[in-house]
Amino acid sequence: MDSGICVVVLSCLIGLTCADPVKYVDCGSTTGKVTMVDINPCASQPCQLHKGQDYSVNVTFSSGVMSTTSTAVVHGIIAGVPIPFPIPVGDGCKSGIQCPIQKQQMYHYQTTLPVRSEYPAIKLVVEWELRDDDKKDLFCIKFPVQIV
Repeated sequence: MDSGICVVVLSCLIGLTCADPVKYVDCGSTTGKVTMVDINPCASQPCQLHKGQDYSVNVTFSSGVMSTTSTAVVHGIIAGVPIPFPIPVGDGCKSGIQCPIQKQQMYHYQTTLPVRSEYPAIKLVVEWELRDDDKKDLFCIKFPVQIV
């Protein structure tokens, strides 16, 4: 393999493994506690989400309750107005979480965030909730993104 290609590949791998966790704000997690949020790829913050690409979203959290279900609800907040942001799988139990959710256990919620090509180029805040059986937030996080 050409040494120039090796340097580029190695630089890319280092960039992926050294990425900082996403800075987020808790927006009302009532039955759980978030410990880390990661979006991949996200080289800088706010994360630049390119139209037509998919991004992996990983949220590590602990649950304070038992729950047989978990449902994701995602909004893009533009000028203070929450706009529903569709995701392919809304069932948290099909997104890396083994249900039923147990109290005082750590979980890794993992899903895909598709950025459609028809979305406008805009800065916004993403609000991501994962709700338990009682529709209370296992987690609620907000983080800024820029669609480019």
